[in-house]
Amino acid sequence: MTGCGTSRRGSTPTTRCPPADEARRLRARRRLESLGIARPTGPTAPFEPVHVAEAGEPAVVEGVRGEWRVDPARLGQPFHGRAALLSPFDRLLADRRRMNQVFEFDYVLEMYKPVEQRRWGYYALPILYGDRLVGKLDAKADRADGVLRVAAVHQDVTFTAAMTAAVDREIADLARWLDLEVVA
Repeated sequence: MTGCGTSRRGSTPTTRCPPADEARRLRARRRLESLGIARPTGPTAPFEPVHVAEAGEPAVVEGVRGEWRVDPARLGQPFHGRAALLSPFDRLLADRRRMNQVFEFDYVLEMYKPVEQRRWGYYALPILYGDRLVGKLDAKADRADGVLRVAAVHQDVTFTAAMTAAVDREIADLARWLDLEVVA
């Protein structure tokens, strides 16, 4: 199959192709489903646009100006947050403006900055706790020595004992996944 609607030989229709505007609506709806909440129009992230047009339902984000759209399947659902170490390339972080407005989280991947200009580390991992982005983990896998070297856990908010324990478990899980020992 070479594309929607034709076979490799170009003569036999295979599947129905939606009209272009229907395909755009479907793409916007799927994008909103993956994000949960987004602006109807917005910037294009380095790897894909993050706007969702008229998908979903209008929403208000308390304390943040502008229009938002929310996936209606998410409304009224219970939320069960947890701690997680995020990739700097996670879709949650792709729209820096949205991330700052919704989560009040300041983050820039610093791998291309000179060492003396870095605040959080070469490849700091954002830390999610519950429904908030709360810090950054500066760690490096040293495979030669078999260790995950934790240089710093930058706390954007003061961690409670429960937060510290949850983040420590995530760091231990990361080290286990990498088959390394944690060294602070």
